[in-house]
Amino acid sequence: MDEMRKTRNRLLAEKVIKGLESRHMTGYFAETKEDALKKALELIPEGASLSWGGAKSAGDIGLLEAVKKGNYTVYDRADAKSDEEKKLVIQKAFGCDWFIAGSNAVTEDGILVNLDGNSNRVACIAYGPEHVLMIVGMNKIAKDVDAAIYRVRNEAAPINAQRFPIETPCKVTGSCANCKSASSICCNFLITRLENHPGRMHVILVNEDLGF
Repeated sequence: MDEMRKTRNRLLAEKVIKGLESRHMTGYFAETKEDALKKALELIPEGASLSWGGAKSAGDIGLLEAVKKGNYTVYDRADAKSDEEKKLVIQKAFGCDWFIAGSNAVTEDGILVNLDGNSNRVACIAYGPEHVLMIVGMNKIAKDVDAAIYRVRNEAAPINAQRFPIETPCKVTGSCANCKSASSICCNFLITRLENHPGRMHVILVNEDLGF
C-alpha cells in the first residue's frame, strides 16, 4: 500500500473511531499487522476463553495462531472430529469471554455491517460472549450503510464463496445474484448501529488490506 493511501487511512480512521465511540464501541488504530496483534493480545487477558467464526482478518494478523499457542481456553470448530462435536463447539462460543471476528464492512460513522450463512458469527456479535474483538482492515471502510451492504454482497461474499465446495451464482459469476440457493452464504444481515453494553465491543482498525 502506498504512503498516500496510508496517510488517508490514518485520517479516516480517526473519524471511524469517533463514530464507534458514539455508538458505545471502543476503537483502536494499528499501523501494521504486528501492531494489531500486539494490541489484540493486550486486550485479551491470559486464561480467558475464546472462540471465533470465519475470522479471516484475525488469521491474517496471526491472532488465531497466537491464542491457540497461548494460555487460553480455545473453542475452535476446526478441531472438531464430528458434526456433533462441531455443533457443541459452536454452542460454547456463545458463553465465551472473548469472541474474535472481522467485520464485512464498517461505515465511516461507525456502523458495523455483517452477512452470514450459518449465522453463528452474527449471532455471537449481537449477543452472548462477554466481549467481541473485531480485526478490521481499512479496506473494509464504506461511506454509509448502503455502500457497506453493496460491498458485502458484491465483493466480500463472492470472494468468500470461493473458499467453500458450494455452487452459488456469485461463486460462478463473481457478483451477487440475490439468490435463494440452499448453499447461500448470505442468509442473515446484522447491522450493528449501537452497542447497549459499553466495553463489550472492541474494534481494531488496521492500516492494511485484510480479509475479504
